[in-house]
Amino acid sequence: MKRWAIIFRALANVNRLKIVKLLSQRGRLTVTELSNELDISLGATSKHLIMLHNLDVLEPTGKDGHVYYSLRTQIPADTQKALKVFL
Repeated sequence: MKRWAIIFRALANVNRLKIVKLLSQRGRLTVTELSNELDISLGATSKHLIMLHNLDVLEPTGKDGHVYYSLRTQIPADTQKALKVFL
């Protein structure tokens, strides 16, 4: 039950849902690209990314001095169930 509370808390934010949606549509984006799309600060975007990363939803990869975020191919089953409703 506690895991579900963590999942729903993480997904209960419009900006985090937008991040998931953007990454599902575009593949991978940097913090700056996400920040610009969401029209929020880099700091706020980073906090949202940390929360989603802690849910094992994101896969960060570094390339050319930038960190790109994409959705993991293996998302935990319970989180995947919650995301199916949205995606």
